[in-house]
Amino acid sequence: MSGVPAGELAMLAVAIMAGGVVTGLLAGLFGIGGGAVLVPVLFEIFRLVGVPDDVRFQLCIGTSLAIIAPTALRSYRSHRALGAAMEDVVKLWTAPIVVGVVLGSLLALVAPSALFKIVFACTAGLMACKMLFLGNRVVIAPELPGPWAMRAYALVIGLLSSLMGVGGGAMATMVLTFYGRPIHAAVATSAGLGVPIAVTGTIGYMLAGIPHMGELPPLSIGYVSLVGFALMAPVSTFTARFGAVIAHRLSRRTLEIAFGLFLITTALRILFSAIG
Repeated sequence: MSGVPAGELAMLAVAIMAGGVVTGLLAGLFGIGGGAVLVPVLFEIFRLVGVPDDVRFQLCIGTSLAIIAPTALRSYRSHRALGAAMEDVVKLWTAPIVVGVVLGSLLALVAPSALFKIVFACTAGLMACKMLFLGNRVVIAPELPGPWAMRAYALVIGLLSSLMGVGGGAMATMVLTFYGRPIHAAVATSAGLGVPIAVTGTIGYMLAGIPHMGELPPLSIGYVSLVGFALMAPVSTFTARFGAVIAHRLSRRTLEIAFGLFLITTALRILFSAIG
C-alpha cells in the first residue's frame, strides 16, 4: 500500500467510511451484519491497492467478519430494546452456528478464492428470489421445527456465513419466515446471531491467513485487515441503530422487496467477478 498516492489513499479512506455508513444502516434495517455490502466494497478497495486475487476474497471475508462483530451487537441491542427478538431461538442456534463457522474457517485454509465467490453469489441470489417472489406466501409449517432440525439449520447458516463473510442474518431471516415467523421478529432475532458468527469467524480467518502473510497488505493479521476494521467498524456500529428504527417503521412487504433487491444486486456483482 506504500506505493499508492496519498490522494488515492484519501479517496479509499472516504470510500471505506461511506461503506461503513451503508453497512450500519443495512445491519439495522435487515438484521444483517452488513457483509453482503462489505465484501464487494472491500473487494474493490483491496484490488486497487494490489492485493493478489488468490487471497483477496478471503481477506475481504475475514475483514468483513471483524467489522460485523460490533455492528451486529449494536443492531441486536437496538432490536431487543424494541422487544422483537426471539431469545429462545438465539440461544438454541448459537452453539451449532459456531461449529459451522469453524468448519468454514478450516475450508479457508485450502479452498480457492473462486469457491467463496460462487457460494456468496448463489446463496445471496437464492435469498433474493425468496424475498422478491415468494415473500411470506410459502410457509413450510406454522411453527418452528424441533430442536435437532433447528440445530441443523443453524449449522448450515454458520458454514455459509463463514464462506460468505456475512453475519448470517439474511439466511436466518429466510429460515424463520419459512416457518411463519413475522419478518420484523425474524430480522430482530437474526441480528443476534451475527455476534457469535462474526467473533468466531474473525478468529478463524486470522489463523487461516497466517501462512499467506507475505501476500497480504501491511497491518493485516491473517485474513483480517486492521486498516479496514479501524476505518469502517466505528462508523457502521454508530449507524446500525438508525437502520433498526427505520425497519420498524416499514411495512412487511416493503422490507422484503428492499431486502431482495439489495441481495440480487450484490449476488450479480460477485458472480461477474468470479467468472470474469
